[in-house]
Amino acid sequence: MTDTATIERLPARREVPAADTWDLSSLFVSDAEWEVALAAWEARIPEYAALAGTLGRGPEALAAALDLDLALEREGDRLGTYAHLRAAEDQAAPEAQRMTGRFRHVATDLAAKASFLAPEILAIPAPTLDAWIALPPLAPHRVALERLVRTRPHVLSEREERLLAMQGTFAGTAATVFRQLTDADMRFGTVVDGRGRSVELSNASFTSLLLDADREVRRTTFHRFYEQYEAHANTLAATLAGSVEHDVYAARVRNHPSAVEGALFADNIPLAVYDQLVAAVRAHLPAVHRYYDLRRRLLHLPDIHHYDCYVPLGEDAPRRHRWGEAVDLVVASLAPLGDDYCRRLRGGLEGRWCDRYPNAGKQSGAFSSGTYDSDPYILMNFREEGVEHVFTLAHEAGHSMHTRLSAEAQPFQLAGYTIFVAEVASTFNEQLLSSMLLARARSPRERAVILAREIDTIRNTIVRQTMFAEFERLTHRSAEEGQPLTLERLRGMYRGLLDAYFGPGFVVDPQLELECLRIPHFYHAFYVYKYATGLAAAIALAERVAGGGKAELEAYLGFLRGGRSRWPLELLRDAGVDLERPEPVATALSRFARLVDELEAVLAE
Repeated sequence: MTDTATIERLPARREVPAADTWDLSSLFVSDAEWEVALAAWEARIPEYAALAGTLGRGPEALAAALDLDLALEREGDRLGTYAHLRAAEDQAAPEAQRMTGRFRHVATDLAAKASFLAPEILAIPAPTLDAWIALPPLAPHRVALERLVRTRPHVLSEREERLLAMQGTFAGTAATVFRQLTDADMRFGTVVDGRGRSVELSNASFTSLLLDADREVRRTTFHRFYEQYEAHANTLAATLAGSVEHDVYAARVRNHPSAVEGALFADNIPLAVYDQLVAAVRAHLPAVHRYYDLRRRLLHLPDIHHYDCYVPLGEDAPRRHRWGEAVDLVVASLAPLGDDYCRRLRGGLEGRWCDRYPNAGKQSGAFSSGTYDSDPYILMNFREEGVEHVFTLAHEAGHSMHTRLSAEAQPFQLAGYTIFVAEVASTFNEQLLSSMLLARARSPRERAVILAREIDTIRNTIVRQTMFAEFERLTHRSAEEGQPLTLERLRGMYRGLLDAYFGPGFVVDPQLELECLRIPHFYHAFYVYKYATGLAAAIALAERVAGGGKAELEAYLGFLRGGRSRWPLELLRDAGVDLERPEPVATALSRFARLVDELEAVLAE
């Protein structure tokens, strides 16, 4: 290490080559065009007023109102996605923040003006509405109307719905504060990595630095990173508590028994699916604890900490993958999905679907986001070290192709698939990539890297996300019982879960308790369990497609084209997996135990 090392700093957004950024012109060619479209969208909002009070006159009148709402929703999706993607490029950019705020203001006004729709529709006598739904004018809206009828116990009066809709401008304040504080305002300093480079520590580089073979680098990274969260712990705890309290309020207002049941209602997911996931993971924790001890022994460590859980096992140094090489690997691994799927995906990744590399202020992590009328965009913070970002690219590509295939197969109102099935499409791709890399491994140690990565995928996506799901359940239950979510209470609840999930042989640093303050998904609660159920389903479906024939492939592609035309559990059953039964999760966790055995055997050679 050296004090004279060149500091690796993130470039400003304006310094990033255009070829490495996404091309948002399939949404809008410029901010100015977006402004014109936003003004036109806003100008149509008064059209709702002329329709209020007319919906019960007949199916034609009802269809006219729903057609208007659908058209404005479609345009709003395009406007909102563009503003979101522009803000994601640089969270500190004032123009992007202004656009996001402007869109949110107009969207809130629209929601308030349209809030009469659900109460007025549900005021139509049930026999009358049932008869109308079967008539031609309402055929495009049949599924939406049937699902609206299901919400009857949870829809309020027109006045109450309008008041709720008017809260839209500040309902997401907690998440916005969290993002701006952690992505734009926090400064984590620099860390000298194992190659002597001084690297700017950020949310984007944190995990990459934890891949370093030098334990002192990992330890320094971990503690320096969490120093900032410790310094802002009370602010973050109050922000998270506010988000939880809003969830509880929203569930109570809509007459749901609890926040978790309110969240599950939209996808028609039985509470038993959530509960049996937690029970299955808890039952298999001894195998997880055994893996931590194996990792400790393989790394020749006297003890194991959280910052030891990411460094690759097997190779002495992680292989580097440039962007083009990563695209080649991802596309090759997806060959079981057919030539058309692979050709179209390659075109998008070699083109400008993806915003590839980190820059100052850019939103951390990765996501896929597109609309019915646009390309499916991918945000990455791609790093060449190791193979993890290749898997992230495969994951987000799964989302993007899911978006594209659903949009092509379904009308707008049925194309937007739910998050519950989205995580199947993304982790399915990761499974195929893992299988290909295992088959291509040139040595036992290289094979060990992929085995360890596959183990960690199950650990991070099923075990870890289930721990997060338990934490969300605990925090919301605490709020529902009137127990204030103070910093101490949040840390205490999270510490209990850390001790259970990591086991008695694991050293849990006190700073790790602050992890509960830095997980973005906690500001969109009861989302993370879908990662776990999604991977369990993906493991089963990937084996089915890779080992099957045309029928199995067509069933899976049919799932990708399904959008929201059926309930998520129904779409998955048609594809070949039933998540209302405990077997998929239990089978995935049993596989985890077998992979741990194989890893130990490979590294013993």
